Amino acid sequence: MSDRDTRTYASIRVGPGGGPRDEVVAVEEPMEVRVNGSPFAVIMRTPGADRDLAAGFLLAEDVVHGVEEIGLIEYCLDADEEGRDNVINATVTGDAIARLDERLAGRRQVMMTASCGLCGRRTIESLQSRVASVDGHWTVPASVIASMPPALREAQPVFETTGGLHAAGLFDLEGRLLLVAEDVGRHNAVDKITGRMLLERRLPLSQAMLQVSGRTSFELVQKALLAGIPLIASVSAPSSLAIDLAREAGITLCGFVRGGGFNVYAHPQRIG
Repeated sequence: MSDRDTRTYASIRVGPGGGPRDEVVAVEEPMEVRVNGSPFAVIMRTPGADRDLAAGFLLAEDVVHGVEEIGLIEYCLDADEEGRDNVINATVTGDAIARLDERLAGRRQVMMTASCGLCGRRTIESLQSRVASVDGHWTVPASVIASMPPALREAQPVFETTGGLHAAGLFDLEGRLLLVAEDVGRHNAVDKITGRMLLERRLPLSQAMLQVSGRTSFELVQKALLAGIPLIASVSAPSSLAIDLAREAGITLCGFVRGGGFNVYAHPQRIG
Protein backbone atom coordinates (compact mmCIF):
# COMPACT_ATOMS: atom_id res chain seq x y z
CA MET A 1 0.00 0.00 0.00
CA SER A 2 1.35 3.44 -0.98
CA ASP A 3 0.42 7.07 -0.45
CA ARG A 4 -1.23 7.07 -3.89
CA ASP A 5 -3.62 4.25 -2.90
CA THR A 6 -5.43 6.04 -0.09
CA ARG A 7 -6.32 9.46 1.32
CA THR A 8 -7.65 10.46 4.72
CA TYR A 9 -10.90 12.43 5.02
CA ALA A 10 -12.78 13.79 8.01
CA SER A 11 -16.16 12.16 8.57
CA ILE A 12 -18.89 11.96 11.19
CA ARG A 13 -20.08 8.58 12.41
CA VAL A 14 -23.82 8.43 13.13
CA GLY A 15 -25.03 5.76 15.54
CA PRO A 16 -23.38 3.87 18.40
CA GLY A 17 -19.86 5.12 19.01
CA GLY A 18 -20.62 8.08 16.79
CA GLY A 19 -18.80 11.37 16.41
CA PRO A 20 -16.05 12.94 14.32
CA ARG A 21 -13.36 10.64 12.97
CA ASP A 22 -10.81 10.37 10.20
CA GLU A 23 -11.50 7.78 7.51
CA VAL A 24 -8.97 6.27 5.11
CA VAL A 25 -10.53 6.18 1.64
CA ALA A 26 -9.44 4.42 -1.55
CA VAL A 27 -8.17 6.80 -4.23
CA GLU A 28 -9.89 7.03 -7.60
CA GLU A 29 -8.21 9.10 -10.32
CA PRO A 30 -8.49 9.29 -14.11
CA MET A 31 -5.66 7.89 -16.20
CA GLU A 32 -5.49 9.04 -19.81
CA VAL A 33 -4.09 6.34 -22.07
CA ARG A 34 -2.40 7.60 -25.22
CA VAL A 35 -1.25 5.15 -27.86
CA ASN A 36 1.51 6.28 -30.22
CA GLY A 37 0.78 9.80 -29.00
CA SER A 38 -2.95 9.78 -29.79
CA PRO A 39 -5.59 9.92 -27.01
CA PHE A 40 -7.23 6.50 -26.78
CA ALA A 41 -9.20 6.25 -23.52
CA VAL A 42 -9.60 7.62 -20.02
CA ILE A 43 -9.81 4.96 -17.31
CA MET A 44 -11.00 5.69 -13.79
CA ARG A 45 -8.65 3.63 -11.63
CA THR A 46 -6.74 3.33 -8.38
CA PRO A 47 -3.17 4.55 -9.05
CA GLY A 48 -0.53 1.85 -9.06
CA ALA A 49 0.65 -0.75 -11.59
CA ASP A 50 -0.31 1.74 -14.32
CA ARG A 51 1.97 0.18 -16.95
CA ASP A 52 0.44 -3.23 -16.27
CA LEU A 53 -3.05 -1.72 -16.47
CA ALA A 54 -2.30 -0.02 -19.80
CA ALA A 55 -0.84 -3.22 -21.28
CA GLY A 56 -3.76 -5.35 -20.10
CA PHE A 57 -6.24 -2.79 -21.39
CA LEU A 58 -4.65 -2.76 -24.85
CA LEU A 59 -4.75 -6.56 -24.91
CA ALA A 60 -8.44 -6.55 -23.95
CA GLU A 61 -9.21 -3.85 -26.54
CA ASP A 62 -7.58 -6.02 -29.24
CA VAL A 63 -4.94 -3.41 -30.08
CA VAL A 64 -2.04 -5.74 -29.22
CA HIS A 65 -1.89 -9.52 -29.52
CA GLY A 66 1.49 -10.03 -27.84
CA VAL A 67 4.27 -8.29 -25.98
CA GLU A 68 6.35 -8.11 -29.18
CA GLU A 69 3.91 -5.45 -30.41
CA ILE A 70 4.52 -3.22 -27.39
CA GLY A 71 7.38 -0.74 -27.25
CA LEU A 72 7.67 1.68 -24.35
CA ILE A 73 4.91 2.37 -21.85
CA GLU A 74 5.79 5.51 -19.93
CA TYR A 75 4.28 8.52 -18.23
CA CYS A 76 3.99 11.56 -20.48
CA LEU A 77 6.51 14.20 -19.49
CA ASP A 78 4.61 16.94 -21.31
CA ALA A 79 1.53 16.59 -19.07
CA ASP A 80 0.74 19.41 -16.66
CA GLU A 81 1.51 19.13 -12.96
CA GLU A 82 -1.82 17.51 -12.04
CA GLY A 83 -1.65 14.98 -14.87
CA ARG A 84 2.02 14.13 -14.56
CA ASP A 85 1.32 10.69 -13.04
CA ASN A 86 -2.06 10.27 -14.71
CA VAL A 87 -1.19 10.41 -18.42
CA ILE A 88 0.57 7.41 -19.90
CA ASN A 89 1.68 6.77 -23.47
CA ALA A 90 2.07 3.30 -24.95
CA THR A 91 4.01 2.74 -28.14
CA VAL A 92 2.79 -0.11 -30.33
CA THR A 93 4.52 -1.59 -33.35
CA GLY A 94 3.98 -4.04 -36.19
CA ASP A 95 0.42 -5.13 -36.96
CA ALA A 96 -0.80 -3.32 -33.83
CA ILE A 97 -0.41 0.00 -35.67
CA ALA A 98 -3.13 -0.96 -38.17
CA ARG A 99 -5.37 -2.25 -35.38
CA LEU A 100 -4.87 1.00 -33.49
CA ASP A 101 -5.96 3.01 -36.53
CA GLU A 102 -9.07 0.85 -36.83
CA ARG A 103 -9.93 1.30 -33.15
CA LEU A 104 -9.39 5.06 -33.27
CA ALA A 105 -11.57 5.33 -36.37
CA GLY A 106 -14.36 3.20 -34.94
CA ARG A 107 -14.73 4.43 -31.38
CA ARG A 108 -16.08 7.48 -29.62
CA GLN A 109 -13.87 9.18 -27.09
CA VAL A 110 -15.69 8.36 -23.86
CA MET A 111 -14.98 8.53 -20.16
CA MET A 112 -14.76 4.93 -18.94
CA THR A 113 -16.12 4.44 -15.47
CA ALA A 114 -14.83 1.78 -13.12
CA SER A 115 -17.80 -0.47 -13.92
CA CYS A 116 -18.02 0.16 -17.66
CA GLY A 117 -15.79 -2.46 -19.24
CA LEU A 118 -16.56 -3.10 -22.88
CA CYS A 119 -20.07 -1.55 -22.68
CA GLY A 120 -21.35 -4.28 -25.01
CA ARG A 121 -19.19 -3.18 -27.93
CA ARG A 122 -17.73 -6.59 -28.72
CA THR A 123 -19.83 -9.69 -29.34
CA ILE A 124 -19.06 -13.31 -28.58
CA GLU A 125 -18.77 -14.02 -32.29
CA SER A 126 -16.14 -11.36 -32.92
CA LEU A 127 -14.16 -12.55 -29.91
CA GLN A 128 -14.14 -16.13 -31.13
CA SER A 129 -12.89 -15.07 -34.55
CA ARG A 130 -9.62 -14.27 -32.79
CA VAL A 131 -9.46 -16.74 -29.87
CA ALA A 132 -11.79 -19.72 -30.32
CA SER A 133 -11.21 -21.32 -26.92
CA VAL A 134 -8.71 -21.84 -24.09
CA ASP A 135 -6.45 -24.79 -23.42
CA GLY A 136 -6.26 -26.42 -20.02
CA HIS A 137 -6.72 -30.19 -19.87
CA TRP A 138 -6.48 -30.55 -16.12
CA THR A 139 -8.63 -30.98 -13.04
CA VAL A 140 -8.45 -29.26 -9.69
CA PRO A 141 -10.05 -30.32 -6.38
CA ALA A 142 -13.16 -28.43 -5.31
CA SER A 143 -11.39 -27.63 -2.05
CA VAL A 144 -8.78 -25.60 -3.97
CA ILE A 145 -11.49 -23.45 -5.58
CA ALA A 146 -13.14 -22.92 -2.19
CA SER A 147 -9.82 -21.82 -0.68
CA MET A 148 -9.15 -19.02 -3.18
CA PRO A 149 -11.45 -16.25 -1.84
CA PRO A 150 -10.02 -16.35 1.71
CA ALA A 151 -6.48 -16.34 0.29
CA LEU A 152 -7.29 -13.37 -1.92
CA ARG A 153 -8.99 -11.53 0.94
CA GLU A 154 -5.89 -11.88 3.12
CA ALA A 155 -3.76 -10.33 0.35
CA GLN A 156 -5.79 -7.10 0.01
CA PRO A 157 -4.00 -4.47 2.11
CA VAL A 158 -5.87 -1.46 0.72
CA PHE A 159 -9.28 -3.12 1.09
CA GLU A 160 -8.35 -4.03 4.65
CA THR A 161 -7.77 -0.33 5.34
CA THR A 162 -10.56 1.24 3.27
CA GLY A 163 -13.18 -1.42 2.48
CA GLY A 164 -13.48 0.27 -0.91
CA LEU A 165 -11.64 -1.77 -3.55
CA HIS A 166 -12.16 -4.80 -5.75
CA ALA A 167 -9.44 -7.38 -6.23
CA ALA A 168 -8.30 -10.08 -8.63
CA GLY A 169 -5.93 -12.91 -7.86
CA LEU A 170 -4.02 -15.29 -10.12
CA PHE A 171 -3.63 -18.77 -8.62
CA ASP A 172 -1.74 -21.88 -9.65
CA LEU A 173 -3.45 -25.28 -9.79
CA GLU A 174 -2.49 -26.04 -6.19
CA GLY A 175 -4.22 -22.92 -4.93
CA ARG A 176 -1.13 -20.80 -4.37
CA LEU A 177 -1.64 -17.09 -4.95
CA LEU A 178 0.77 -15.94 -7.66
CA LEU A 179 -0.27 -12.31 -8.16
CA VAL A 180 -2.88 -9.96 -6.73
CA ALA A 181 -4.14 -6.57 -7.89
CA GLU A 182 -6.56 -4.13 -6.26
CA ASP A 183 -8.54 -1.37 -7.93
CA VAL A 184 -11.80 0.56 -7.76
CA GLY A 185 -12.87 -1.45 -10.82
CA ARG A 186 -12.97 -5.23 -11.09
CA HIS A 187 -11.96 -5.12 -14.75
CA ASN A 188 -9.03 -2.80 -13.94
CA ALA A 189 -7.73 -5.29 -11.37
CA VAL A 190 -7.86 -8.07 -13.96
CA ASP A 191 -6.16 -5.86 -16.57
CA LYS A 192 -3.34 -5.20 -14.10
CA ILE A 193 -2.79 -8.95 -13.74
CA THR A 194 -3.04 -9.84 -17.44
CA GLY A 195 -0.91 -6.81 -18.33
CA ARG A 196 1.84 -7.88 -15.93
CA MET A 197 1.83 -11.39 -17.36
CA LEU A 198 1.85 -10.00 -20.91
CA LEU A 199 4.85 -7.80 -20.21
CA GLU A 200 6.64 -10.74 -18.57
CA ARG A 201 5.95 -12.90 -21.66
CA ARG A 202 3.97 -15.45 -19.64
CA LEU A 203 0.79 -15.62 -21.73
CA PRO A 204 -1.17 -17.79 -22.29
CA LEU A 205 -1.89 -18.70 -18.67
CA SER A 206 -3.17 -22.20 -19.36
CA GLN A 207 -1.99 -23.50 -15.96
CA ALA A 208 -3.58 -20.76 -13.86
CA MET A 209 -6.94 -19.74 -12.37
CA LEU A 210 -8.46 -16.31 -11.79
CA GLN A 211 -10.41 -15.34 -8.67
CA VAL A 212 -12.26 -12.02 -8.60
CA SER A 213 -14.25 -10.12 -6.02
CA GLY A 214 -17.82 -9.12 -6.78
CA ARG A 215 -19.75 -10.51 -9.73
CA THR A 216 -18.44 -11.97 -12.99
CA SER A 217 -19.47 -9.98 -16.06
CA PHE A 218 -18.92 -10.59 -19.75
CA GLU A 219 -15.80 -8.42 -19.92
CA LEU A 220 -14.09 -10.37 -17.12
CA VAL A 221 -14.59 -13.67 -18.93
CA GLN A 222 -13.39 -11.98 -22.12
CA LYS A 223 -10.19 -10.88 -20.40
CA ALA A 224 -9.64 -14.42 -19.09
CA LEU A 225 -10.14 -15.78 -22.61
CA LEU A 226 -7.62 -13.38 -24.18
CA ALA A 227 -5.09 -14.25 -21.47
CA GLY A 228 -5.70 -18.00 -21.93
CA ILE A 229 -6.98 -18.58 -18.38
CA PRO A 230 -9.16 -21.74 -18.29
CA LEU A 231 -11.00 -21.08 -14.99
CA ILE A 232 -12.49 -17.95 -13.45
CA ALA A 233 -14.27 -17.83 -10.10
CA SER A 234 -16.02 -15.10 -8.15
CA VAL A 235 -17.62 -14.63 -4.76
CA SER A 236 -20.84 -13.42 -6.37
CA ALA A 237 -23.03 -14.18 -9.39
CA PRO A 238 -22.15 -14.26 -13.09
CA SER A 239 -24.19 -12.46 -15.72
CA SER A 240 -26.01 -14.34 -18.47
CA LEU A 241 -23.58 -13.16 -21.14
CA ALA A 242 -20.62 -14.20 -18.97
CA ILE A 243 -22.07 -17.73 -18.82
CA ASP A 244 -22.71 -17.78 -22.57
CA LEU A 245 -19.15 -16.74 -23.38
CA ALA A 246 -17.61 -19.16 -20.87
CA ARG A 247 -19.57 -22.05 -22.36
CA GLU A 248 -18.59 -21.13 -25.91
CA ALA A 249 -14.92 -20.53 -25.05
CA GLY A 250 -14.24 -23.62 -22.93
CA ILE A 251 -13.77 -21.65 -19.69
CA THR A 252 -14.82 -23.13 -16.36
CA LEU A 253 -16.97 -20.51 -14.63
CA CYS A 254 -17.60 -20.70 -10.87
CA GLY A 255 -19.79 -18.34 -8.89
CA PHE A 256 -20.88 -17.76 -5.30
CA VAL A 257 -17.58 -19.20 -4.05
CA ARG A 258 -18.14 -18.79 -0.34
CA GLY A 259 -18.64 -20.86 2.78
CA GLY A 260 -16.86 -23.88 1.34
CA GLY A 261 -19.15 -24.30 -1.68
CA PHE A 262 -19.82 -22.78 -5.09
CA ASN A 263 -21.84 -23.07 -8.30
CA VAL A 264 -20.33 -24.20 -11.62
CA TYR A 265 -21.97 -22.64 -14.68
CA ALA A 266 -19.70 -23.86 -17.46
CA HIS A 267 -17.28 -26.73 -18.10
CA PRO A 268 -17.43 -28.55 -14.74
CA GLN A 269 -15.05 -31.25 -16.00
CA ARG A 270 -12.09 -29.28 -14.58
CA ILE A 271 -13.42 -29.68 -11.04
CA GLY A 272 -12.11 -32.97 -9.72
